[in-house]
Amino acid sequence: MAPPFNVASELLHNMNKQISVLCPKALCVIGRICTTSSRWHSQQHSRLKSAPQQLVGVVGLEIHAQINSNTKLFSGSPVNFSAPPNSLVSFFDGSLPGTLPVLNRRCVEAAVMTGLALNCTINRKSFFDRKHYFYADLPAGYQITQHRQPIAVEGILTYSLLGGKKMSQVIRKSVHIKQIQLEQDSGKSLHDDTHSQTLIDLNRAGVGLMELVMEPDMSCGEEAAAAVRELQLILQALGTCQGNMSEGQLRVDANVSVHRPGEPFGVRTEVKNINSIRYVARAIDYEIQRQISVLQRGGMVQNETRAYDSKSGETMPMRDKEGLQDYRFMPEPNLPPLIVYEDDASLPTGIDACQAVVVQKIREELPELPSVKRDRLVQTYGILPEHSFTLVNEEGLVEYFEAVMKATKKEPRKVIGWVTNELLGQLKQQDMSVSQSPISPPALAELLDLQEAGHISSSAAKQVFQEMWRSSSKTALQIIQEQDLGLVSDTAQLHSICQKVVDSHPDEVQAIKNGNKKVLNKLMGMVQKETKGRADPVLVRTILQEKTS
Repeated sequence: MAPPFNVASELLHNMNKQISVLCPKALCVIGRICTTSSRWHSQQHSRLKSAPQQLVGVVGLEIHAQINSNTKLFSGSPVNFSAPPNSLVSFFDGSLPGTLPVLNRRCVEAAVMTGLALNCTINRKSFFDRKHYFYADLPAGYQITQHRQPIAVEGILTYSLLGGKKMSQVIRKSVHIKQIQLEQDSGKSLHDDTHSQTLIDLNRAGVGLMELVMEPDMSCGEEAAAAVRELQLILQALGTCQGNMSEGQLRVDANVSVHRPGEPFGVRTEVKNINSIRYVARAIDYEIQRQISVLQRGGMVQNETRAYDSKSGETMPMRDKEGLQDYRFMPEPNLPPLIVYEDDASLPTGIDACQAVVVQKIREELPELPSVKRDRLVQTYGILPEHSFTLVNEEGLVEYFEAVMKATKKEPRKVIGWVTNELLGQLKQQDMSVSQSPISPPALAELLDLQEAGHISSSAAKQVFQEMWRSSSKTALQIIQEQDLGLVSDTAQLHSICQKVVDSHPDEVQAIKNGNKKVLNKLMGMVQKETKGRADPVLVRTILQEKTS
């Protein structure tokens, strides 16, 4: 459809032709009108062109993942979150003079495996460096990290979001991984405000970390949270990090800025140490809106470090970054270059294959990754994408579902409802893991087969499930027999009950005869009430249709 001003211009042009024949003097008036119309059209076009684009967020992440290892990165001290303070500190962890680092091969293998899962290039030679800064909980006054040449670079993480009207459309996105580097964790400072003192716990000092640096490819909190969740699932599937955010095993720093598309990125702020995926989304979205508000008021965004306060839902300034800190990076003199080998054939003579880190062996050990698992579940069982997300997101639930599927004849789409609604609902309600479920997959499969065979109704099946949850020693068949929950299939008995319901509800019967078939469901409900949910619904419907026709 043509814009209004184009139609008006054409109309005036035609009028001009007619008036020029009848009244030449009127041409000057029409000319002014046409000029005004054209000028207005031009001004509107210019306004549309010059209208500024909206500010949008730009988000990059730095994620510290604690490596799942029995001992620390450079010492033999055990790793245990719940150990008494300062009980897991070796001489090296405490930075006593003369102590030397000994690299933990398990940590190197974990970093290589994580890099392979994230499609990174594994550097065959990488280096360790000292990063100098003063923290009370950093005894040496420096951290051993990988600044010049990290162990893995240039990867990509593909993650998925659920969108669409019913949140059933899978939207795939990706974020580039700049690098993965090995480094030490620091100790922990415990601030005692009551006594105005800070206590130091060095149990965490020297624990192995992987720092994953993500490029600023995301635009909002939802995308960042989805990327972190996907990374968490990958690390847990690999076994390289347990990913328990409440214990600090996965910590997120978010670099946030805003800009207009096509223009350079704005001044960024860093939101430090976000310890939950929900808070990742909230902190980033708040910070984006805060920066937009500052700029719209004519202010300037400060380059600073901020912290997220979960109670207020706001980010708070911690310290500014105006003066660039000089970390005085230098090569770690006590560690040689870290060498990894592509395969056994590339091992130098005299090197024990059991002591070397071989990329090909680690590649062969890679498990099925979460994205692949979700696609397989959808294709194999025909379940909805959102159900595949539910299964994969809950540890052990995929294995439980597939074990039930192997033992039952029921359709996958019916089984998934029982697993994600009944079973998972009970687990969440009682704060239990899948492995703690009192109902085993074969036990649930037996219950579903009894329902599928027509021995019990769907409502009775739910009653049996609840009883099985309370008394795990009893089978579904035992409960059905003890509580007489089997379907009433005696035709004469059902005829009698249906006749009683029909006789006591003449208005509903008349409504059905007048064409309102939906009322039949009401009568069926009354029959089920009389039989305590044990009547065969198919048989009841047939009998009621006969008696109300």
